[in-house]
Amino acid sequence: MKRMIFTLLFLVAGLEAGDVYATFTVQARQSANLAFNANGVVSHVYVDTGGTVHKGQVLATLRSDDIRAALEIARVALKYAQKDYDRMQAVRDVTDQAKLDGVQFRLENARAQVAYKQALLDKTILKAPFDGTIVARSLEIGDTFTAMRPVAVYRLESTHERTLILSFDQKYWRAVKPGLKFTYTLDGDPTPRTGTITRVYPTANAQNRKMQAEVAAQDIPSGLFGEGKILLPDTHE
Repeated sequence: MKRMIFTLLFLVAGLEAGDVYATFTVQARQSANLAFNANGVVSHVYVDTGGTVHKGQVLATLRSDDIRAALEIARVALKYAQKDYDRMQAVRDVTDQAKLDGVQFRLENARAQVAYKQALLDKTILKAPFDGTIVARSLEIGDTFTAMRPVAVYRLESTHERTLILSFDQKYWRAVKPGLKFTYTLDGDPTPRTGTITRVYPTANAQNRKMQAEVAAQDIPSGLFGEGKILLPDTHE
């Protein structure tokens, strides 16, 4: 506690007139909790914690033999419905309209069944929605999941891109704007770094009287804490 107070006093003492003191936490630019949207038992797990993945890469699958069989049946039905439709089209000038409508209905229904069974199969395959790194995994082969109560089985974060979520006194709400420079250090690392404010949140926290802003960063572990100063233009022109 004494070390934190000393660090804060030292940094504040180093502020030039008009600089704005801010603390921050590091977040991944993109993050997502991934879950299956289907009932089933895990059959394969392809990626572990720490794995780097690409958008669309398969992470894990549920057992789907029954769905695959149903999809194949639907595809066969579509194949023959298409043949019936093609034959009927060849003689449509001498065929009753009701028969034509019936054949067309069976064809469209067969297409819908294929699409439906394919959608069911797709729900048993968990894919990465963007490029990133798996930072947490909570599934094993044999685990059972239900779509009624989805459970996050992976947490995915962007690999390199990070965002610093700054917190500063609300009295500077007019002064702090996108484009200003932010110099900072990370907890446990005295190396000075510099970034640019990309966004200022439009509301203040009524409980702690703080406002927030964002600064883009690269290759910093998410969850870290740090502090620094926002450089106001009147002081550093």
